[in-house]
Amino acid sequence: MPDNARTVRDEDAFDVEAVSNWLRENGSGDLTATPEVRQFAGGASNLTYLLRYPDRDLVLRRPPAGAKPSSGHDMVREYRIQSLLAPVYPHVPTMVGLCTDPSVLGSDFYVMERVEGTILRSAPPDEFGLTPENTRELCLRVIDLLIELHGVDPASSGLDEFGRGTGYVARQVAGWTKRYAAARTDNVPDFARVTTWLADNQPADVASAVIHGDFRLDNVVLGDDLQPRAVLDWELATIGDPLMDLGSSLAYWVEEGDHPMMQATKRQPTDLPGMLTRREIVEYYGQRTGLPIDNWRFYEVFGLFRLAVIAQQIYYRFHHGQTTNPAFENFWIAVGYLDTRCNQLIDGLDTDTEGDA
Repeated sequence: MPDNARTVRDEDAFDVEAVSNWLRENGSGDLTATPEVRQFAGGASNLTYLLRYPDRDLVLRRPPAGAKPSSGHDMVREYRIQSLLAPVYPHVPTMVGLCTDPSVLGSDFYVMERVEGTILRSAPPDEFGLTPENTRELCLRVIDLLIELHGVDPASSGLDEFGRGTGYVARQVAGWTKRYAAARTDNVPDFARVTTWLADNQPADVASAVIHGDFRLDNVVLGDDLQPRAVLDWELATIGDPLMDLGSSLAYWVEEGDHPMMQATKRQPTDLPGMLTRREIVEYYGQRTGLPIDNWRFYEVFGLFRLAVIAQQIYYRFHHGQTTNPAFENFWIAVGYLDTRCNQLIDGLDTDTEGDA
């Protein structure tokens, strides 16, 4: 699990004793002590905490204060998805318990076992001894995790309960367009040309698969042998089009030659020597899955637009004083750049990952 735990921010503090008492009654193993609580710095949506007991570490996930249960803050949903995945996709943390009693914490929350390992963020630890050769192998293992997930049968795993049938691409384009309009502030572009282009050029769903919704290198826990041990942050997982999932994932995949503004959004070391480029990942994914990638420009533009919406939703909270986290203060600048990048792709000015589109 993340190794960047720190003192809990005042605005994110909670009643530790209340949670401790609940775990004594509902958790498994020796939970008699009151845990030391730290907060993980990663993540800008749901909040994640380390609960350190004398003999074990647990992790608690809950929504930010004031958040309403939605697809992005639904703890019951996130807990259930991982519980159903565990028998068929052994790369999820072990669930410990789900609390839906608002008297404990004021909101739903769940607790899981901590997965020991390392998450690659801005720079890998020296002891990993990464070379271009083993970095490439690591990259392929991570992409294979996504391919394996997309190969899970929704019906046999019970995850089909989260599906809404065909029309996933259309729902996503309409839904993210609506979310951006609701979160827009007066210092960011309207994305009107981008959303119109997405609506006019959307393809039909290519498949219906289990998708992660936020699959990134910095959501993967690695062992010392560079083997993936777990995939984290399942809050956006659902049943949908796998190419939409890949497009969303690669919006975060910053390469060495990208624009400095894109470099500023980097949260994972995807520009290391040996890492596959976005084009190489798309080609590898297409070869492994047999899914069509000849319309890749659409999925790339959608992924970048979706990233802009996520950044703007977070900035909206900062702009309106709902959070004081200074890390969110300049997100609006990235939103403006992403509008520019989407329009460049629409105009065919960047052909790096378009395939034959």
